Amino acid sequence: MVTVTLVLFVLARYHSPQLAGATAFFSIFPGLLVSPLAGALLDRHGRARLVVIDYVIAALTVALVAVLSTRHSLPSGWLLAIVGVGSLTNPLSNTGARSLFPLITPPPLWERANALDSSGHVLAQLVGAPLAGLLIGLLGPEWALASCGAVFGAAAFVMLRLPEPASITAAEGSIGLNAWRGLQYVVRNATLRGLALTLATFNLSWGILSIAVPVLVLDRLKQGPTTVGFLWGAMGGAGLISALIAGRMSSRGRERQLMFGAILVSAAAIALLPFATALPVVLVAIVVFGLANGPFDIGLFTLRQRRTDPAWFGRAFAVSMSVNWIGQPIGAALAGPLIGWSLNVALWAAVIAALAAAAFPLLAVPARDDATTQG
Repeated sequence: MVTVTLVLFVLARYHSPQLAGATAFFSIFPGLLVSPLAGALLDRHGRARLVVIDYVIAALTVALVAVLSTRHSLPSGWLLAIVGVGSLTNPLSNTGARSLFPLITPPPLWERANALDSSGHVLAQLVGAPLAGLLIGLLGPEWALASCGAVFGAAAFVMLRLPEPASITAAEGSIGLNAWRGLQYVVRNATLRGLALTLATFNLSWGILSIAVPVLVLDRLKQGPTTVGFLWGAMGGAGLISALIAGRMSSRGRERQLMFGAILVSAAAIALLPFATALPVVLVAIVVFGLANGPFDIGLFTLRQRRTDPAWFGRAFAVSMSVNWIGQPIGAALAGPLIGWSLNVALWAAVIAALAAAAFPLLAVPARDDATTQG
């Protein structure tokens, strides 16, 4: 909900794709910078409690934006500052939740656990994105933001009841030292380096699309925010189906090929958008993009788990995931200026970024495990 709501909130209240892109950038990028510290904290102090802390901070952040906007006391600088501060704890929940799955699941069941993980995200998109668009259309963006805060609060309550799995970490020494060791581990691990190149480049596309698709739907096709929400929901539904199917099959030895094929399909889907003069074309492109997401996630998650020492899951995953995600805020920030030049230029830039990313799974990710996975 919150990603869709923030973008539509800025477009509705400030009428600026450039500010929407900057908001998306600041809602993610500062947290990526502190992710090594977050990973060290997760390996040292456990995951469930730190996930709760992030959810509470996220709830307070979006509530503050909603209240200040309602009082007409939210200049753009304050908006960027608030979402930037709120992003600092994001790695606690993103990495904390994701690194729980391989800790509590036997390795032979990792594909199915990863399908559940991926399905949880796309199911949330399936429900949350349309709900966000509907709330904005009916009640306004401030109420939609307040609803996001309530959902974060509910998630924190659920996580409070989760038992912490037994620790297998070797995180000795200070938090700063362990953060540095996590960076070293990722740099020395050829698989994690290759995944970083793949994801950082591919996520440039997603960052651009997160701004360009709403502008396409709202301005070119003259639809409302509810339509934007339902399109993202359709993407989530398609991803849910493909993730559940892909998760029932062993991916061992085929992870790189899964990622390569999924990126090519995604690039082909994005290439339909510059020609979209009617909503059904956009819907087809978004659904195909979502279908490709399921196999991609299974290949990515399973390969990262197999080639990372379990004792380093928190630190390595925090650094790896943050480097992987760095393309999204950069793409969102670039989307505003590109759209100012031409919406089609922005969409073709997303296609080019996806095609460039397709080269990395086979060229930069080793076909076999490498010795550095054991630290």
